[in-house]
Amino acid sequence: MHSGLELTLLLLGCAVLGVVAFRMLHLPPMLGYLAAGVLIGPHALALANESPATHALAEFGIVFLMFSIGLEFSLSQLKSMRRIVFGLGLAQVVLTIVAAMIFGQFISWWAPSLHVSWQAAFALGGALAMSSTAIVVKMLTERIELESEHGRRIIGILLFQDLAVVPLLILIPSLSRPAEDLAVTLGWAAVKAAVVLAILLFFGQKLMRKWFTIVVKRRSQELFMLNLLLVTLGLAWITEQAGLSLALGAFVAGMLISETQYKHQVEEDIKPFRDVLLGLFFITVGMLLNVSLVLENWWIVLALVLFPVALKFAIIAALAKAFGSSDGVAMRTGLALAQAGEFGFVLLNLTMDSKLVDPFLLQLVLASMVLSMLVAPFVIDNMDKLVMKVASNEWMMQSLQLTQLASRTMKTQKHVIIAGFGRSGQSLATLLSEEKLPWYALDLDPERVQEAQAAGANVSYGDAARRESLIAAGINRASALVVTFADTRLALKVLHLVHELAPNLAVIVRSHDDSDLDVLKKAGATEVVPEALESSLMLASHTLVTMGVPLRRVVHRVQMARDERYASLRGYFHGAGDVTDDLEHTYVRLHSVTLRNEAAAVGRRIAEMALEEVGAEVTTLRRNGQSLTFDPETVMLAGDVLVLRGAGDAVSRAESRLL
Repeated sequence: MHSGLELTLLLLGCAVLGVVAFRMLHLPPMLGYLAAGVLIGPHALALANESPATHALAEFGIVFLMFSIGLEFSLSQLKSMRRIVFGLGLAQVVLTIVAAMIFGQFISWWAPSLHVSWQAAFALGGALAMSSTAIVVKMLTERIELESEHGRRIIGILLFQDLAVVPLLILIPSLSRPAEDLAVTLGWAAVKAAVVLAILLFFGQKLMRKWFTIVVKRRSQELFMLNLLLVTLGLAWITEQAGLSLALGAFVAGMLISETQYKHQVEEDIKPFRDVLLGLFFITVGMLLNVSLVLENWWIVLALVLFPVALKFAIIAALAKAFGSSDGVAMRTGLALAQAGEFGFVLLNLTMDSKLVDPFLLQLVLASMVLSMLVAPFVIDNMDKLVMKVASNEWMMQSLQLTQLASRTMKTQKHVIIAGFGRSGQSLATLLSEEKLPWYALDLDPERVQEAQAAGANVSYGDAARRESLIAAGINRASALVVTFADTRLALKVLHLVHELAPNLAVIVRSHDDSDLDVLKKAGATEVVPEALESSLMLASHTLVTMGVPLRRVVHRVQMARDERYASLRGYFHGAGDVTDDLEHTYVRLHSVTLRNEAAAVGRRIAEMALEEVGAEVTTLRRNGQSLTFDPETVMLAGDVLVLRGAGDAVSRAESRLL
């Protein structure tokens, strides 16, 4: 038995180690939490056992997860995607549950010793119907496929799965009641849910907005955070007292706050609580897994991985096809969503508490869900190759797209290829058209491409990070290529292809800031436009003109800053709110260092310290409150303040050398 502090330290320590290990393997942190739980659980090293403390942590994790889902609940998004969400998404969840119930009846007939009641099959079907939002969205974001045709279908199905959790949280506990009382129990639960939700949503919306306004006017971050926790846990307690679940109340709390103007602030404030508690929840899920039992029955676990994944893939792909998708889009949608998800563990936990499923079967299902999620990143990463090998018409469709693209650009010479036709790409296209300069754009959003083509725009569906698309767009005849999306990883891929296909082509790349400026320049970018620095230049130019500085002089200063590749603007003093995480070593920053009497640099020349060896430089030397004109031979004195510039780790090494 551990004390509360010992248990918390153990869970936190394992969480950190698990996430670090899985991050190094480029796998989702969730799998690190699950692996850590398996390792310390009672069935492995037995460092921790299930206790009221771990159960409470798990419940809090579920509460904040459901709160986040409610916070992201958007009626406008549901309306715009209603056909996918309530058509494709609803059909997927219902058919998966029905398939699980049919399979449960088959198992009961084939192996009576493994009898699975329809209630248990329904609960397991609900758990298996869920897919991992965390894994899928992360992978699609990295691949720039959220706005693609299959990306929109995937997001629509995930959105309905999140919504489906709410009624399942009410239904599953009710299924444990005696069969003769089931109809009454379900009816009573539905009535209670309707009454509580009606009261909360009808009165709660206006009350929530007014109450948050009162709290915000006190201008206290601490009070805002306390109020947020009070509202979340308070509504969770109200629904629990009504005989419903804690998670349902948290979901409602998120929905109510999402309709206020404080939604984005709440998202930022609640994120640390949600992530930490959710991580601890997944550790407690991992602790449930009996590794020895799984190894003894590995063939059953393997079957429970392969069969549900294959069945779910078949259901989703067939439904996507029925809703008008091509074979390739249907297969990509099915492959991305075939694995289990985090809400599956929530529902499985509820199923265990309701004692609907035999513990032996529950162990095997739990193991199969973990394994399916472990495999998911590799499947999604290689789904294009899988689709190309299996879908007979996918090659033809892509070839047709490339042929159409090539035919449209065949007569175009000295044109600008615009990679990405979002807001920046469209603004660029407008200015090029006004100057009567030819251009052609590539974009991966089929709806945007269709609308733009209907309006007469020179745009085609295509991926600028693919060799075939660039060739079809006439890269060998183009005069320039502009990457309008601020994604360094994809921009580097485009630059690599341009270097191979048209090494002399001018390439202009957009980036968020100056952190990747040097990397992109080395990769062959002719110009890099950092948004943060360009917006700074625009702010400065408008301010200078407002203060009476002649326009010609302002334009000259802005052009000088660009000509020197923003050297004078690169780097800034970091504050407590500047979080750069693992990119810290790439961000150019400024840092002030005061030389104490005992500092190693006192009495020595700047050149002697060889700060360039560690990647830093001195930009300013202040002595007695005045900025000095200095050179490498200047001798440093005690009390001098040196302003260093360089990447985060370089500045730290330079400071250590000086002191």
